[in-house]
Amino acid sequence: MPIQTLSTIAPSSQSSSDREHCFLEPGIEDLSMAETEQQTLDESFSKMSVHDESTFILTEDANDLQNTVIDWRNQDDMNDDAWETASEASSSDEDYIPSICMRTGGGKKALDIIEELPLISLEETVHLYTENEVPPQREDSVASPAGLQVLCEDDLIGQRASIVYESNLKQLVTFLRLPFVKCNFTNNVTHQACQASAPFEVNLTSRGTGTIIEWICSNGHHIWRWNSQSTLKYGMQAGDFMMATNILLSGNNYYKVSHLFNYMNMGFVGKDSFFSIQDTYCLGAIKDFWEEKRSTAIQRLQNKDGVVVLADGRMDSPGHCAQYCTYTTMENDTKEIISVVTIDKRQTQRNSVIMEREAFVSTMDKLLTEVKLTEIYPRSGRYKDSGVLHSWDMWHGAKNLAKKITAAGQLSGQKVLLQWTKDIVNHFWYCCKTAETEVQFRKLWSSVLHHVTNEHKWYLGHCLHDRLPENQEKEWLESGSQAHKALETIVLNKRWLKDVHRYLPFRSTCQLESFHNHILMYASKRFSFSPSVYEARTLLAALDYNHHKNRPPLSNKEGQMIFRRQYQKKSGRWTVYTLKVVKDYSYIPDLQAAILRKRLHSERGLPRRRILRPDDPRTLGLLPNVPPPSIDTIIEFHVSRGLGTSSTQHEMRE
Repeated sequence: MPIQTLSTIAPSSQSSSDREHCFLEPGIEDLSMAETEQQTLDESFSKMSVHDESTFILTEDANDLQNTVIDWRNQDDMNDDAWETASEASSSDEDYIPSICMRTGGGKKALDIIEELPLISLEETVHLYTENEVPPQREDSVASPAGLQVLCEDDLIGQRASIVYESNLKQLVTFLRLPFVKCNFTNNVTHQACQASAPFEVNLTSRGTGTIIEWICSNGHHIWRWNSQSTLKYGMQAGDFMMATNILLSGNNYYKVSHLFNYMNMGFVGKDSFFSIQDTYCLGAIKDFWEEKRSTAIQRLQNKDGVVVLADGRMDSPGHCAQYCTYTTMENDTKEIISVVTIDKRQTQRNSVIMEREAFVSTMDKLLTEVKLTEIYPRSGRYKDSGVLHSWDMWHGAKNLAKKITAAGQLSGQKVLLQWTKDIVNHFWYCCKTAETEVQFRKLWSSVLHHVTNEHKWYLGHCLHDRLPENQEKEWLESGSQAHKALETIVLNKRWLKDVHRYLPFRSTCQLESFHNHILMYASKRFSFSPSVYEARTLLAALDYNHHKNRPPLSNKEGQMIFRRQYQKKSGRWTVYTLKVVKDYSYIPDLQAAILRKRLHSERGLPRRRILRPDDPRTLGLLPNVPPPSIDTIIEFHVSRGLGTSSTQHEMRE
């Protein structure tokens, strides 16, 4: 155990100001007494052994104030020269203080050999720390710690956040000990320090989603300012930036989330700040992130000899009031979305009917230059000369066939067809799935006219089903009856059979319809969005779908898959589906980092005004192209107000 220095106060004839620095300044002129004490220290220290238990004293006990006594130097203890010096000082100095000293350890009864302990030299009283330790700073030189600042993406992305109540913060501040006890404010003019002592006043202020705590001295000076959040470039709070970013990335609505924070009595990012952050940093980053993922998928498809895609359009609202059309293209084998095109109504002269056609043309023009397209499911046949096969959706064909049979079964004398609707539609599904050519399809498809009349073997063929049960629930049709002729008209319709080869590839867009339903999570039809925001939200839905399309089924501890059932109100039946593992959204941190990187590399803060992008459809004009009124309309307008007669009407028409 190293020996620590003992605090001593030696007598001095200097003034009070000099006595304060007597043992802290090594260059003291009058050191006659100190040199004598140091010589005695060296002699006694050489004779003493610190390992002697009889002379070893704990420093803590020796330095205790209760074990300290005051030594008055009597005349008997002083020599003649010292006494004369003291007398002269007494007569010349009115504030002369008799020579006294505070002796530590004097109150302990065990200190019988105190004279054998070493004295403390002047050098040892100065250094109260070892050579490897850093000397402590003065209280008035302690600087306030600066707030944390985000310098790179890793400083913010993935950091955990919590909800903290102000009452808990006040409790923490009450027990918090600041690194300084005096106000360190200095007037720039007078250079006079404040030096106001603690306790300080504490103020809690809410700013956005964060809380700022300020310590103020009694003179009104701000001593320290602490923010519950790190700050970004140009002073924006990191929590406000991430809140505005994640509202968009999660597909939420600003006003609904602001209501949530309002009910929780929590601070929230401002509306103008949210839309500025969204337009300035988020939209461009989302589009770049999607293009990067899409280019990777296109590069994989470029190595295939033939690419089959499924495509379909989706309106943002029903009817002719639709503002946007999203045309999505999905690769048939991997079910990966490779193209998302959004058309605004202003791009089609305010005609919502042709928006899907324009989106299809834009999609095909781009895909034909990127991959070897061999088959596509569209609703338009514009690209017949390109060698691309146009297939139709099986589900739509089956639905249209069911509508025709149901409509025929509603007529008098043909209600028996309603019993066979399901079986006929299933037979159509089987024929499209089995037949490879149009001839095979016609042969299989026409057999249904024999089957419904209980004829399973005829001159040119026979049914392929097994032996039927004896108790047949359905009523057989009579050959040549009114119901049978109506069914024959539907089955052998030449116009319908002319395009039936489009169903033979047996393509279905059920996964694409599922994605269109998934868009509602990011772009609900109950809210309106600007063109760029709507496009970004559809791209977020595509990123979500592509990332989680191959999720494995969820299983229990025994390894068995977990199923759930769902009731279909329209069909009145229960359907069974398999649960899948929970989504992980592991791509979101990369997207957040891309958005944050735009802010960190920006050369300016948020713009005061949001400027429309060059590709924004709103730059095409806010009003539709209204045709000029006809001459009849002008004449009726004037006549209704008495501004013209029959004679002037003829002149106006001319």
